[in-house]
Amino acid sequence: MAPTRPPNVEMATKRIKKEIADLAKEDLGSIILAPEETNILHWKARIPGPVGSPYEGGVFDVDIRVPHDYPFSPPHLQFMTKVYHCNVASNGAICLDLLKTAWSPALSLYKVILSLSSLLTDPNPADPLVPPIASEYRNNRRKHDATAREWVRKFALPKSNPPPAQLKPKLQPPALRRTISRSLPDSTSPAPPPQLAGQRRVILEVGDSDDEGDIQVLGDSSRGNSSQPAAVTTNGAGRQKRARTSGQGGSAGDAIVIDE
Repeated sequence: MAPTRPPNVEMATKRIKKEIADLAKEDLGSIILAPEETNILHWKARIPGPVGSPYEGGVFDVDIRVPHDYPFSPPHLQFMTKVYHCNVASNGAICLDLLKTAWSPALSLYKVILSLSSLLTDPNPADPLVPPIASEYRNNRRKHDATAREWVRKFALPKSNPPPAQLKPKLQPPALRRTISRSLPDSTSPAPPPQLAGQRRVILEVGDSDDEGDIQVLGDSSRGNSSQPAAVTTNGAGRQKRARTSGQGGSAGDAIVIDE
């Protein structure tokens, strides 16, 4: 007895490549249909629930296996998403005439997926895989549709992206007290960076009131040397801005900004 020859997949591969080229010309809308990267005879499809049907709002994944003698034999399709439908078994098997007696080599995977989408809109209770659902579809459509919608909410809603991280509210900054000082640091303060002669150092401190701000100007009251620096303190109220150029006690162009 002669050994059985392995099936020739060249014909199926050639036909599938043609269908891939034809798909590039089709407007698939929201339907996704594509082969796996590593196996041209294994396809995946995603069908949106038809508008106006109980399956609206859901997305349904379908696994497609192309036989080696395709297109003379129909592809094998299986729902991977649970769906409440009289023509779809609990394991995802599908009862569709195009996949059985009505199959023709002139059909394509794309046309089969379109027919499967139409089956969601118009079930065929005369040829059911799940007779109780078919009976409910005929005798109590309202209950059937309510259950189908509930299954969509449980099993077929598209997975959404995770919500963005919640932003922390920005704290309102309190009033600032600006101190402009030319005096040398005391022994308890860290050493300041080196300064040029006549240069003034600006220190910003956080106050605890939004109503007022203090500005202390520390420096010599005259050009002559003095053992104690003179201090001028101004309390600002009303959000006014005033500027005073330094006289003999500072370098030209120095400005004192009082309470922004």
